[in-house]
Amino acid sequence: MLLLGIGCTRTVSAADAGASAAPGVGPAERGSPSGGTEIRRFQVHVPDAALVDLRRRIAATRWPDRETVTDPSQGAQLAKLQGLVRYWGSGYDWRKVEGKLNALPQFTTNIDGVDVHFIHVRSRHKNALPVIITHGWPGSVLELLKVIGPLTDPTAHGGRAEDAFDVVIPSVPGYGFSGKPTGTGWDPDRIARAWAELMRRLGYDRYVAQGGDWGAPISSAMARQAPAGLLGIHLNLAATVPPEVEAALASGASAPAGLSEKERAVFDALAAYRKAGSSAYFVMMTARPQAVGYGLTDSPAGLAAWILVHPGFARWTYGDAPGASPTKDEVLDDITLYWLTNSATSSARLYWENRGRGPTSAAAQKTAEISLPVAITVFPEDVYRPPETWARRAYRNLIYFHEVDKGGHFAAWEQPELFTAELRAAFRSLRATPAHAARR
Repeated sequence: MLLLGIGCTRTVSAADAGASAAPGVGPAERGSPSGGTEIRRFQVHVPDAALVDLRRRIAATRWPDRETVTDPSQGAQLAKLQGLVRYWGSGYDWRKVEGKLNALPQFTTNIDGVDVHFIHVRSRHKNALPVIITHGWPGSVLELLKVIGPLTDPTAHGGRAEDAFDVVIPSVPGYGFSGKPTGTGWDPDRIARAWAELMRRLGYDRYVAQGGDWGAPISSAMARQAPAGLLGIHLNLAATVPPEVEAALASGASAPAGLSEKERAVFDALAAYRKAGSSAYFVMMTARPQAVGYGLTDSPAGLAAWILVHPGFARWTYGDAPGASPTKDEVLDDITLYWLTNSATSSARLYWENRGRGPTSAAAQKTAEISLPVAITVFPEDVYRPPETWARRAYRNLIYFHEVDKGGHFAAWEQPELFTAELRAAFRSLRATPAHAARR
């Protein structure tokens, strides 16, 4: 069962722990049905039967033949994936991450007809700046756990009390323990409005937003909508590709004239990325998320292989590098979360909802309509590394731009200390800024 509140439980099947079902009502929840505006405590308790079923399916995996190349250009390599999946079915322990989650304050609240799960940790320091941090695919709230301590308690992690944040980390609708939309329309704009409502319900009248991957379009949409209280945003996958560059990339044409040496290098990297088929997962989930979902929902090995095709895992060594982050268990935590909540299909639909609007295209993401302060950090191993010239062209109120020396697509997961330092620096100038001044 997934414990939704004190005395309130939801029963789930072994094969679909976390699926939508009518909650039972306990004494502490009477008079507060799902669908209201109340905030309910949440705890995760996956039934043993769901974990037994997962191990049974792993043991029954029907493996394909070996790839015909010596690199991962055809997808996850058979020997490496087999080793990971076999460990998943024998040595991996889901209960450890379940304990980590349940040690944090977790909640759900119904917004626009969908139950939103979120972690909310308040700082012990006065005047902490609230920040809402949004994950993407194939990530989850789990990729952000390591930054909660440093952000909320900076004096214990090399920072100053005045750097403190209150941290809100929601699960995107269709992901993890949030509800699954049953209709269309849950695109980044709608999620952005839901996040503004969430921060309002939490009583925050001034706050900032942060996002990478899908969290970037969602945070950008928040900045474009400029809800009351939002001071500014920080992105680690910014939409800065100029229209003429996007057009050339889409058509396969040569680079536009007039690019600087650095801009030309970025153009060439993007062209090579697309030519190599690295965005094939993006194309398929954008076009046919339901078709993709059948296999991912039925096969744990298939789900793992599909998640690991994401270019953010291109340099991941399947846990073989001691001390590297994320570890083998942490990646399996994330994959297992997708499995237990049966969210492979519902999460993929976000791509379909956003079709035709490239997440790194300045025109598609309407960056010209953003007047709120924007901060950007570029991590060197990310799938897109925007030059500062494009960033300043895309965002008229760019207050911070920094290229760091390490880290990739899952920045908070891979380099939590550096990610934390970037948020501290990026938002420092906004801490004393009234919300109405930030929107000018």
